[in-house]
Amino acid sequence: MPRRGESVPFAFIADADRFRSNVTPPPRAERSLAQRAGSALFGLTVVAGLAGSLLLGVPALDPGQESHRGGPAAAEGR
Repeated sequence: MPRRGESVPFAFIADADRFRSNVTPPPRAERSLAQRAGSALFGLTVVAGLAGSLLLGVPALDPGQESHRGGPAAAEGR
């Protein structure tokens, strides 16, 4: 297969590492006290929900815990 004379087939690829954008992002608006308090309250609600699910779920997963009846209720009448 014959080779072409140019080292890079597309000139814009060779110039891509030297390109610098002149577009700057808009400045961030400061969040109000109410928005920060709302975010903090939401975060605390999520953390409290996870902690509560752990407190209620871990004892139910304990393999050593016996059932208070000892078996299914449908099998008792036989």
